Amino acid sequence: MPQITVDYSAELDETFDRPGFAGALHPLIAETVSTKTAACKTRFRRVEETAVADAPAGDAIVHIDIALLPGRTPEVRALLTESVLELLAAHIRPDAGLTLHLSAETRDLDPSYRKR
Repeated sequence: MPQITVDYSAELDETFDRPGFAGALHPLIAETVSTKTAACKTRFRRVEETAVADAPAGDAIVHIDIALLPGRTPEVRALLTESVLELLAAHIRPDAGLTLHLSAETRDLDPSYRKR
């Protein structure tokens, strides 16, 4: 815990600093939700094909899902989500040919969650 999944468009391979983002993300999460940085686990999933409504080619998507053990207030989860989006924008170099669609969600893990 926390379990973090980052889905990103393949077009961002060269412009998205994933190691730098994870390195800054983990302490941000730990401080915001009162956990240890060592508890953070992030996996990046490259998505080969994406579509955004009826947008022309050249759009790219990044969606971050942060799953936490229950107990954080909606205000804390919202603060974390906003902070993560700001951090994300700082780790993607602008590409004039791409329109970025960045999103994030902070949610509670299901009570069935277990780890070893």
